[in-house]
Amino acid sequence: MVDKPMILSYDDLIQLPMIERDVTLTCVSEAVGGNYIGNARWQGTLLAPILRKAGIQSGAGQIVMRDVNGMTIGVGTDPVMDGRDSLLAVGMNGQVLPQAHGYPVRVVVPGLYGYVSATKWVVDMEFTTFGAFNAYWVKQGWSQQAPIKTESRIDVPKRGSTVTAGQVTIAGVAWAQHRGIEAVEVSVDGVWYEAKLPAQDTIDTWRQWYHAWDATPGQHVLQVRATDKTGYTQTAVKHKTEPNGATGYHTIKVTVA
Repeated sequence: MVDKPMILSYDDLIQLPMIERDVTLTCVSEAVGGNYIGNARWQGTLLAPILRKAGIQSGAGQIVMRDVNGMTIGVGTDPVMDGRDSLLAVGMNGQVLPQAHGYPVRVVVPGLYGYVSATKWVVDMEFTTFGAFNAYWVKQGWSQQAPIKTESRIDVPKRGSTVTAGQVTIAGVAWAQHRGIEAVEVSVDGVWYEAKLPAQDTIDTWRQWYHAWDATPGQHVLQVRATDKTGYTQTAVKHKTEPNGATGYHTIKVTVA
């Protein structure tokens, strides 16, 4: 569904204007409090200007992206074309893109779970509709479209750990890619406190947070929740990862001695 099909060689690609962007990627298999999330500085060229040159036809709501092995990833056209810094990335953290992360070229779309955006080793893009084609993970029962949900995680103290009574730092990260994090709250035994937030790199990256807790002896339950810049506060409702991402508060128990 384009007016002018295009072919770009790698040499063609690296001659295009290059930018650097810090973007946090998240896997839809990320359980609440899990570690299938990471932040990196990506180097590449903007994807939208390339696609516009092909002449996108009306109604082409999905971009089917294929990797070198024929794996298909279905990406919504709107998120790629709405002005966010979606990239054809050729570098990562100042180095040539590693093989494991998609060398020679991969796709980075801020704000979407990896299974509907992060095509590694990409060789082909086809505009179509969501009704006309189901990509690989959709055939496995996952949603066709999946914006990353507003979530947060406690990194310290660790679940089940024992800490010394007195001032204890509770800290972690919160994320709402392409919306940004406005506030984070920490609960100690059901009482909520506003956490402190260092400056956020961009709205496409996670944001660190911390809270100084006057810890008293005994066992305590700690929770965290985030509010994004649209005003939405993450839900306490627990939901599994399928079909479009887990929800709930990250909850841990710690002992204070």
